[in-house]
Amino acid sequence: QVQLVESGGGLVQPGGSLRLSCAASGSTYKIYRTGWYRQAPGKQREYVATISSGGVKNYADSVKGRFTISRDNAKNTVYLQMNSLEPEDTAVYYCKVEGAFVRDYWGQGTQVTVSS
Repeated sequence: QVQLVESGGGLVQPGGSLRLSCAASGSTYKIYRTGWYRQAPGKQREYVATISSGGVKNYADSVKGRFTISRDNAKNTVYLQMNSLEPEDTAVYYCKVEGAFVRDYWGQGTQVTVSS
């Protein structure tokens, strides 16, 4: 199994930046894809970005050009650099890993609030 710890959320003004981190521990060698998802109040959880073990990256249209997903294999950590933040980006951001497990694993979430 895998344990995930997210960090980096906070309050930022529109146009600002934040970097989220998702640190994995446990059977990390089984992970083949890590993703970020978000859930705004009253809305369903939605996909933001993923990165595969081979480095293939994908993004939701709403964040393309503003968010960048990356990984540090030595630290078993995946990052989400968020630039040009908008109030619509306000949500709880969750990290999820997929791999050779019986189920996917989710982190506890980190709050991102974009407000002036």
